Amino acid sequence: MKVAIGTENQAKGHAVQNICHLYFEDVEFISLNVPSNVSEQPIGDEETLQGAKNRASIAFMKTQVDLSFGLEGGVKELDGQLYICNWGVLYTKIGQQYIAGGAQIPLPLGVGHAIRNGEELGPVMDRYTKRIGIRHHEGAVGVLTNGFVKRGEMFEHVVKLLLGQYFKENPIREMT
Repeated sequence: MKVAIGTENQAKGHAVQNICHLYFEDVEFISLNVPSNVSEQPIGDEETLQGAKNRASIAFMKTQVDLSFGLEGGVKELDGQLYICNWGVLYTKIGQQYIAGGAQIPLPLGVGHAIRNGEELGPVMDRYTKRIGIRHHEGAVGVLTNGFVKRGEMFEHVVKLLLGQYFKENPIREMT
């Protein structure tokens, strides 16, 4: 089984690998730095989902694997408050597409203000925490939940939602 991951982000890549290893034997992972073809900071569910779709489809086209995952994080506004949002897409070699969204929690007002002024969440969170590379590790969700839910775990949940749909339609696939 060959699986493409449409990013080289460690948190997203590990999420796909951790969950796929639970259900497939002999998996080869190919992580690709592919464009999302959306804003550096996706705003809203539609743009964030489109980024995930683009990552999954471009990774698939470049590799022709069995499964291709695209995961994208963004922010959305609800009742005047900015929230994190995240989406995932799974493409299969037989043309199936599965979509799932994940956790959403409010961002601190100062973080939201910086994003509204055109900044990207990752660098804002680095400044907010006085650390570097938050997006590759616990992510904003990890910081904002005091480590109860880390970015990789949040994306693992999305990957489980995607694979759950896949296995519902493809029950004859071998599971370990």
